[in-house]
Amino acid sequence: MQNQNLHVDNIGHKQLTRYVINGVVATAVHYSILTFNLNVLGMQSAGVANLLAAVIGISTSFIGSRYYVFRKTDALIIHQAGKFLLLYAMIACLHGLILFIWTDIWHFDFRIGFLIATGMQVSLSYFGNKILVFNK
Repeated sequence: MQNQNLHVDNIGHKQLTRYVINGVVATAVHYSILTFNLNVLGMQSAGVANLLAAVIGISTSFIGSRYYVFRKTDALIIHQAGKFLLLYAMIACLHGLILFIWTDIWHFDFRIGFLIATGMQVSLSYFGNKILVFNK
């Protein structure tokens, strides 16, 4: 029994490590596309450049989650993508709400609020993807 628990813990640890790697890659893709949009394409709006980069970064995160992190490819990709986008939309709204309350209402430093909201985002994203999107 103890050996089985070690095996389960090892699988969870490997999955969490893959999740972190996937997040770093998706963030690097997002940032690289943002930089490309601003510096090479000469986009005048950082907001528009970031929105386009975010779409590619989120897509990278989804593909990495499906094939690398959770390795759950037996479900239809369109169903997983829909649940993934819904989860990320809800997390983004919660992230914004936390930052709004922390900074605009309580008048605390936005950088600390951003870190708190991002920590929450990372945790909710991992468990939401694991339980709701990729059912592992």
